[in-house]
Amino acid sequence: MSFCCFFSYLCNMISHKTSIFPTYWALLLLLLLTVGCGQKAETTAVDDDIVQDSVPSLVMQIQKCSKLYTTEIKVHKIVTHDDVVRLKGNLMRKNFNIALPLGERKIAIPMDATLKAYIDFADFSEENIERDGDKITILLPDPKVVLTSSKIDQKEVKSFVGLTRSHFTDKEMSDYEQQGRQAILDRIKDLGVVETAQENAARVLVPMVAQMGYKEENITIAFRKNLDYRKLIDANIEKK
Repeated sequence: MSFCCFFSYLCNMISHKTSIFPTYWALLLLLLLTVGCGQKAETTAVDDDIVQDSVPSLVMQIQKCSKLYTTEIKVHKIVTHDDVVRLKGNLMRKNFNIALPLGERKIAIPMDATLKAYIDFADFSEENIERDGDKITILLPDPKVVLTSSKIDQKEVKSFVGLTRSHFTDKEMSDYEQQGRQAILDRIKDLGVVETAQENAARVLVPMVAQMGYKEENITIAFRKNLDYRKLIDANIEKK
């Protein structure tokens, strides 16, 4: 028997003069019954409104993050190039391929680069959120990786140029630097930059979701698996 039903029963007994309580106690109990039941109904209505509105509000809060940069790593790489002038031909039906003396060129170019990873919330919506009672799961967009800067350590460049060869031109040096930048981007899977970006994004978002009334143990931040790392490279804002 519920609290409200119990007191209603007592009041009914009193009205038929079967209760041992005086009349003023009956009036007091009736007052408590009215106030108590009214407060309970009001509180339940407020809680329902908060739960119903939590998802749209959460979407708005996350969208405000825009591009959330979560990871920055420094990479040091040495770009090497080696070429030799060779004499090729055919003599007396025999092929030959001879490296010419003093026709070799070698270069080692140390370069430092900065990689950043971010998550773009431009298309984030309620479809990214799944709520089951007091549990909530948020599927975040795939991280993007951009190489924001690279620099050659000119003082540490080592080269060897044979007497019959010309020195490396500025265009060649620029091409080698670009090759080095691309080699770094091709290794983002091995560098762990994507996984670090996901972990750091979760650390940022869990407290934000908790402020909406969810317990941290009931919050799950999820990401897609089996990513194509080549598609995670943002080449549009790549700059030196």
